[in-house]
Amino acid sequence: MSVQFIGMIGHRLASEIIPPTGPIFDKKYIADFARAHEDAGFDRILVAYASDQPDAFLVAAHAGASTSRIHFLLAHRPGFVAPTLAARKLATLDHLLEGRVAVHIISGGSDAEQRRDGDFEPKSGRYQRTDEYIDVLKQSWYSETGFDHQGEFYQAENAFSAIKPYQKKLPVFFGGSSDDAIRVAGKQADVFALWGEPLESAAETVAAVKASAAKHQREIDFSISFRPILGKTEEEAWAKADEILAKATAQQAEKGQALAAKPQSVGAQRLLKAVAQGDRLDSCLWTGIAGLIGGGSNSTALVGTPEQVSDALLKYYELGITTFLIRGFDPLNDATEYGKSLIPLTKQKIAARQAQNKTAATTLV
Repeated sequence: MSVQFIGMIGHRLASEIIPPTGPIFDKKYIADFARAHEDAGFDRILVAYASDQPDAFLVAAHAGASTSRIHFLLAHRPGFVAPTLAARKLATLDHLLEGRVAVHIISGGSDAEQRRDGDFEPKSGRYQRTDEYIDVLKQSWYSETGFDHQGEFYQAENAFSAIKPYQKKLPVFFGGSSDDAIRVAGKQADVFALWGEPLESAAETVAAVKASAAKHQREIDFSISFRPILGKTEEEAWAKADEILAKATAQQAEKGQALAAKPQSVGAQRLLKAVAQGDRLDSCLWTGIAGLIGGGSNSTALVGTPEQVSDALLKYYELGITTFLIRGFDPLNDATEYGKSLIPLTKQKIAARQAQNKTAATTLV
């Protein structure tokens, strides 16, 4: 199994330790950030969604026009755009970027976040809606004739999209950790995305999603997200982690942010369970920022030398996870650093392992 690395770009410089800097839609920063990922050897870039931020379709279009090779993963929430229209928007973007688009479907883990955009569907219903939404997306992309759809959430008569995805199949990534999410993922997802859980719980999730997919005679790939913190030595890396936590704590206090005592997202709850186990888990998994922000996003880190972090990633690779979404707390500079050490080192190790396994298999024959 080959390995892929996904980065993440924002529309302006900001992170848990860096206050938002520059215009809210910083065209130069978006372009520079995208090119930095391409130069660093990333395979794809996530463009995130938030209810109060610039439109991700346009961020991705601008980033794509500023690059030539790297692919994009567009976060998209069902419920705000009709699936027939969303299908045409995604197919059009795929043509603009000549087949470099995938979509990351996120049903939404927070009622408050959804309501900012006018969606009052309860969380349980959002996954049902997502299932139907993806059905209509796929019909629009791949049907050669008009189709009718009469569902619980959407209706259409003689729906047809003249523009199909540029690539033969536009990949569907899927996020969510609840039972409902895993049920829908088994039916619909090409890639299931996890936040950075400890090895044991990640293995449980992989097994559950595989079982869900097997009910539909399908196979699914897996992605997992981390915030690597690298140092020339292990001690230097952990000192950087301590500094990041101090800066993030100060920035949170300055903003006066309050955390929900019981986050609705099951993914956040799973990260908080990891936090409860300690701030250092497995070989080098760090939960410091996850604890600070209540587990509310991709927030766990792998801390150590590039060699140590690479070895930690290989443990997840052994679980069947072949895609790693990595982003830093100093976003652009960290992306460049990952390209100098972590990405090539990990790909080299996996290639060597594949060659070794191939040799062993040939010997057995």
